[in-house]
Amino acid sequence: MTQIQRIDTNDRLAEAVIYQGVAYFAGQVPETSVEKNAYEQTKEVLTLIDKLLEKIHSHKRRILNAQIFLANMQDYALMNQAWDEWVDVQNPPARATVEAKLADPRWKVEIVITAAV
Repeated sequence: MTQIQRIDTNDRLAEAVIYQGVAYFAGQVPETSVEKNAYEQTKEVLTLIDKLLEKIHSHKRRILNAQIFLANMQDYALMNQAWDEWVDVQNPPARATVEAKLADPRWKVEIVITAAV
Protein backbone atom coordinates (compact mmCIF):
# COMPACT_ATOMS: atom_id res chain seq x y z
CA MET A 1 0.00 0.00 0.00
CA THR A 2 1.32 3.44 -0.94
CA GLN A 3 1.73 5.76 2.02
CA ILE A 4 -0.06 9.11 2.15
CA GLN A 5 2.02 11.88 3.73
CA ARG A 6 0.35 14.97 5.20
CA ILE A 7 2.35 18.17 5.72
CA ASP A 8 1.57 20.90 8.28
CA THR A 9 -1.79 19.59 9.44
CA ASN A 10 -4.34 20.99 11.81
CA ASP A 11 -7.83 19.81 12.75
CA ARG A 12 -9.25 21.12 9.46
CA LEU A 13 -6.67 20.54 6.74
CA ALA A 14 -3.15 19.74 5.63
CA GLU A 15 -1.13 22.37 3.79
CA ALA A 16 0.00 19.61 1.43
CA VAL A 17 -0.73 15.94 0.88
CA ILE A 18 1.72 13.70 -0.97
CA TYR A 19 0.63 10.51 -2.67
CA GLN A 20 2.56 8.46 -5.22
CA GLY A 21 5.11 11.20 -5.84
CA VAL A 22 2.59 14.00 -6.35
CA ALA A 23 1.95 16.81 -3.87
CA TYR A 24 -1.46 18.42 -3.67
CA PHE A 25 -1.39 21.82 -1.97
CA ALA A 26 -4.17 23.50 -0.05
CA GLY A 27 -5.06 26.98 -1.25
CA GLN A 28 -2.30 29.37 -0.25
CA VAL A 29 -3.44 32.84 0.78
CA PRO A 30 -1.73 35.98 2.05
CA GLU A 31 -0.97 36.00 5.76
CA THR A 32 0.77 39.32 6.36
CA SER A 33 0.02 41.39 3.25
CA VAL A 34 -3.77 41.43 3.52
CA GLU A 35 -3.88 45.23 3.33
CA LYS A 36 -1.63 45.33 0.23
CA ASN A 37 -2.47 45.18 -3.48
CA ALA A 38 -2.77 42.03 -5.59
CA TYR A 39 0.87 42.22 -6.71
CA GLU A 40 2.16 42.21 -3.12
CA GLN A 41 -0.32 39.55 -2.01
CA THR A 42 0.63 37.31 -4.94
CA LYS A 43 4.33 37.71 -4.15
CA GLU A 44 3.67 36.63 -0.57
CA VAL A 45 1.58 33.63 -1.64
CA LEU A 46 4.29 32.53 -4.09
CA THR A 47 6.86 32.78 -1.28
CA LEU A 48 4.65 30.54 0.86
CA ILE A 49 4.46 28.07 -2.03
CA ASP A 50 8.26 28.13 -2.37
CA LYS A 51 8.61 27.32 1.34
CA LEU A 52 6.20 24.39 1.09
CA LEU A 53 7.95 23.12 -2.04
CA GLU A 54 11.27 23.26 -0.19
CA LYS A 55 9.77 21.43 2.78
CA ILE A 56 8.69 18.53 0.53
CA HIS A 57 12.00 18.57 -1.39
CA SER A 58 10.49 19.84 -4.63
CA HIS A 59 10.83 23.04 -6.66
CA LYS A 60 8.67 25.39 -8.73
CA ARG A 61 10.05 23.82 -11.92
CA ARG A 62 8.20 20.65 -10.82
CA ILE A 63 4.78 22.30 -10.52
CA LEU A 64 2.32 20.47 -12.73
CA ASN A 65 -0.76 22.62 -12.32
CA ALA A 66 -1.72 25.96 -10.78
CA GLN A 67 -5.22 27.19 -10.06
CA ILE A 68 -5.41 30.89 -9.30
CA PHE A 69 -8.46 32.45 -7.71
CA LEU A 70 -8.82 36.23 -7.85
CA ALA A 71 -11.40 38.14 -5.84
CA ASN A 72 -11.58 40.61 -8.73
CA MET A 73 -10.42 40.02 -12.32
CA GLN A 74 -9.35 43.68 -12.42
CA ASP A 75 -6.32 42.43 -10.43
CA TYR A 76 -5.31 40.03 -13.22
CA ALA A 77 -2.46 42.22 -14.50
CA LEU A 78 -1.00 42.79 -11.02
CA MET A 79 -1.20 39.09 -10.20
CA ASN A 80 0.43 38.22 -13.55
CA GLN A 81 3.23 40.71 -12.89
CA ALA A 82 4.18 38.86 -9.70
CA TRP A 83 3.62 35.45 -11.34
CA ASP A 84 5.80 36.32 -14.35
CA GLU A 85 8.64 37.43 -12.05
CA TRP A 86 8.43 34.13 -10.16
CA VAL A 87 7.51 31.33 -12.58
CA ASP A 88 10.20 29.11 -14.09
CA VAL A 89 9.79 30.14 -17.74
CA GLN A 90 11.57 26.97 -18.90
CA ASN A 91 9.07 24.79 -16.98
CA PRO A 92 5.75 26.63 -16.69
CA PRO A 93 2.82 24.66 -15.26
CA ALA A 94 -0.63 24.27 -16.72
CA ARG A 95 -2.62 27.14 -15.22
CA ALA A 96 -6.14 28.45 -14.86
CA THR A 97 -7.25 31.76 -13.39
CA VAL A 98 -10.81 32.49 -12.31
CA GLU A 99 -12.67 35.11 -10.35
CA ALA A 100 -14.10 33.81 -7.08
CA LYS A 101 -15.43 35.10 -3.80
CA LEU A 102 -12.64 34.29 -1.33
CA ALA A 103 -13.19 33.32 2.31
CA ASP A 104 -11.62 36.52 3.70
CA PRO A 105 -12.73 39.75 1.98
CA ARG A 106 -9.21 41.19 2.41
CA TRP A 107 -7.69 38.44 0.26
CA LYS A 108 -7.19 39.32 -3.38
CA VAL A 109 -5.63 36.02 -4.44
CA GLU A 110 -5.53 32.34 -3.53
CA ILE A 111 -3.33 29.82 -5.34
CA VAL A 112 -3.60 26.02 -5.39
CA ILE A 113 -0.86 23.92 -6.95
CA THR A 114 -0.09 20.31 -7.70
CA ALA A 115 3.59 19.38 -7.97
CA ALA A 116 5.78 16.38 -8.59
CA VAL A 117 7.99 15.50 -5.63
